[in-house]
Amino acid sequence: MAERTFDVIIVGGGPGGYIAAIRAAQLGMKTAVVERTHLGGVCLNWGCIPTKALLRSSEINHLLHHLEPHGFTAAAVSFDLARIVQRSREVAQRLNNGVKYLLKKNHVTVVEGHGRLAGSGRILIDGQPEQELKAKHVILATGARAKLLPGIGPDGERIWTYMEALVPKTLPASLVVIGAGAIGVEFASFYHDLGAEVSLVEMTDRVLPAEDDEISAFARRAFEKQGMRVQTGTTVKAIVPREDDLLVTLEGPDGSRDLMADRALLAIGITGNVENIGLEGTRVQVDRGHVAVNQWFETGEEGIYAVGDLVGPPWLAHKAGHEGIVCVEHIAGLETRPINVQAIPACVYSRPQIASVGLTERAAREQGREVRVGRFPYAGNGKAVALGETEGLVKTVFDAHSGALLGAHMIGAEVTELIQGFTIALTLNATEAQLLHTIFPHPTLSETMGESMLAAFGRAIHV
Repeated sequence: MAERTFDVIIVGGGPGGYIAAIRAAQLGMKTAVVERTHLGGVCLNWGCIPTKALLRSSEINHLLHHLEPHGFTAAAVSFDLARIVQRSREVAQRLNNGVKYLLKKNHVTVVEGHGRLAGSGRILIDGQPEQELKAKHVILATGARAKLLPGIGPDGERIWTYMEALVPKTLPASLVVIGAGAIGVEFASFYHDLGAEVSLVEMTDRVLPAEDDEISAFARRAFEKQGMRVQTGTTVKAIVPREDDLLVTLEGPDGSRDLMADRALLAIGITGNVENIGLEGTRVQVDRGHVAVNQWFETGEEGIYAVGDLVGPPWLAHKAGHEGIVCVEHIAGLETRPINVQAIPACVYSRPQIASVGLTERAAREQGREVRVGRFPYAGNGKAVALGETEGLVKTVFDAHSGALLGAHMIGAEVTELIQGFTIALTLNATEAQLLHTIFPHPTLSETMGESMLAAFGRAIHV
């Protein structure tokens, strides 16, 4: 059995793992990454990146069928689903190769195989032959996987998880998406914009339940206007495959009803990959499918850390990567600071896009704060009108006494690119005293941000 010794070993090569590895190497630590499948993890290979490639294709299809307002016509518009899927896989592979290059450039050792804790800083790697690595510090970054409904499992053919939804062989005529969080909503947009009949089913009382109430309601109206069927407060009791379709039994506010669909997509959340990584016999605590850590991502076992989706929500690649950096810098003894969870932006790449950061209006009020709320519609923005993208809203929440920005919530074209401006403001603890004097370029969609903040203080110009 080969044995190698490192300063830091990271188990898992997703965003949390490979970014932690690069930062550790930059700080002069001898570093190894253990990855059993694909560098870049689910996000790069089966999540964030390929879904955005698919959504770009469906957006193009939508635009090609709505050219008349812009003075164009197109006849016999069609698409090649296999080529759309192939392009998404090519995009993922390109970035996978990029991660390999970055790790090599930073002299990080990459070990292929399944790694598990074996005590005393040892990591056993399954394979032929089995390997053993040793390090004073071990960071677990094993990610997460899709949750399943009790008694309802994917079959890889007609009942899908996101894995199957990313690589369809044919376009289903109808699709029921179970779960209206970010993953469900994005796939609903993709398949609907390619022509499938989409039903969106959510057990809570609204779609995108993590978002601000107003933004959630706006999104539902937009999806229904597009032709999606949206059912909230509804659970799935059974999915029965039949000869030509699936019989989906729903339980909602008005009782039970049956829904027929060609395919069903399970998108009800994720759970951490805590199994078979050697946690047994350690002081590492697992809470509801996730590893418990402190602000420096230390577990209950000395020398063992955990980052990313493994440690719980928000399940976001950029959050995982930043956790990896904070964890490694703490290990190195650098002066760093804990992550402010309220300053982590969230993005949904549906049509329309949704983005947010900080407290919702409801959360701020539940904390007992008196708030000032500003709203500005895309319809009042010159660039949005010129683009023909007038469906949107920007909402900002301020503390009424201190003037501190508490949160920002957006829906509309390219809001996933705009949200970072509010994220910087929150990170810098900006108040209305600074923000109301910020000059936004004209004509841009970013002007909606400035107008929303002005509106919170009764100073909006264009509404």
